[in-house]
Amino acid sequence: MAWIDTLFHRMVQTGASDLHLTSSTVPMFRLDGDITPVDGCPAITPEQMLNILFEIAPEENKREYQKVFDTDFAYELPDVGRFRANFFRDQRGPGGVFRLIPTKVPSAETLGLPKPVLDLCDLPKGLVLVTGPTGSGKSTTLASMIDHINATRTDHVITIEDPIEFVHGSKKCLINQREVRLHTEGFKRALRAALREDPDIVLVGELRDLETIEIAIETAETGHLVFGTLHTTTAHSAVDRMIDQFPAERQSQVRTMLASSLKGVVAQTLLKRITGGRVAALETLIVNAGMAANIREGKTHQIPSMMQMNGKIGCKLLNDALMEHVLSGAVEANEAFRKCTNKEDFLRKCQQAQIQCTLAQDEHATEPLINTPVGANPGAPAPRGPLPNPAAHPPAPTPVPIPGSRIPSAGQAPIGRR
Repeated sequence: MAWIDTLFHRMVQTGASDLHLTSSTVPMFRLDGDITPVDGCPAITPEQMLNILFEIAPEENKREYQKVFDTDFAYELPDVGRFRANFFRDQRGPGGVFRLIPTKVPSAETLGLPKPVLDLCDLPKGLVLVTGPTGSGKSTTLASMIDHINATRTDHVITIEDPIEFVHGSKKCLINQREVRLHTEGFKRALRAALREDPDIVLVGELRDLETIEIAIETAETGHLVFGTLHTTTAHSAVDRMIDQFPAERQSQVRTMLASSLKGVVAQTLLKRITGGRVAALETLIVNAGMAANIREGKTHQIPSMMQMNGKIGCKLLNDALMEHVLSGAVEANEAFRKCTNKEDFLRKCQQAQIQCTLAQDEHATEPLINTPVGANPGAPAPRGPLPNPAAHPPAPTPVPIPGSRIPSAGQAPIGRR
């Protein structure tokens, strides 16, 4: 067993979503949104870190890291889970971040996806975007939507991901999952090839560049249902982001194409629950004739007001979604205030509902970094799942050179994958 596998076991036991490894620093978990040191684990030197990372990396990713100091891949630990891995290098030396991918795709009911979002899964064609900041759960939401399609439709689904995260078994659909660099050269090449592979539905893990965006729009226009992700905080800003990728002389044409192909945008953000864990707030844009006309005419600044007036078709602004969680008692008003984009509007909603929001008194308030071991913060909510019993689950072994150890001494050549 690789040394890092012990940390992965503890990560699952404590309910952490991410593991952060930085040279000369104690490993950190992200637990309910907070960065917390791993109790009982020492700091790792740069030399030890490189060998810890390379112990689980495929050979191709080792070569890529040694060349450009960045690489991504998925690592699977049987009976524990899959992990999306990213290796990097900073001023301290090698480092890595690992995101836990559940072995079971969460259902739409488990995530609480509303009916307007599920209705997007029933479309015969068009473009559907899921947006949000990094780490907001876009991949989980998309995986749940694909799982819903897999259970309710009889279609051919092609996914293009970097790397493959959730693994879908074929239920009613035939699903082919392709990983960038492992199964295809890149997103745009795989997307072009998908048109010759008889798909009904195509999922693009990330719309990264102009050409990929252009092919995705064209694919949606030619009678396919296309899902993709963008890194924007609101639904209407996703429309602007796609248009702004193109040169000025082409933007009028792209607005026309997007107006006819875009069917919906789901923008989400994660919030800490009062009882522990996290919950997603979803801003939903359902494109109707009026929305499409505004996109075509370049009046995207009017989309938020139109969303407010079109709640009956499923549109919902982020502040309304946040307020629902506050009123239900799932999320504190201060937590929702931190995540909202229109703070004045959210404060007015709090005043109307007679809810106190103390952070509103200080617009510059920031969320402190918790600098205590997992489970050692007396004011924090209980983590999801029991913490490991020290007697039953001893802490990760100290990475020091001892006879027979797989952790090398400083200056020793990296070990190979076993």
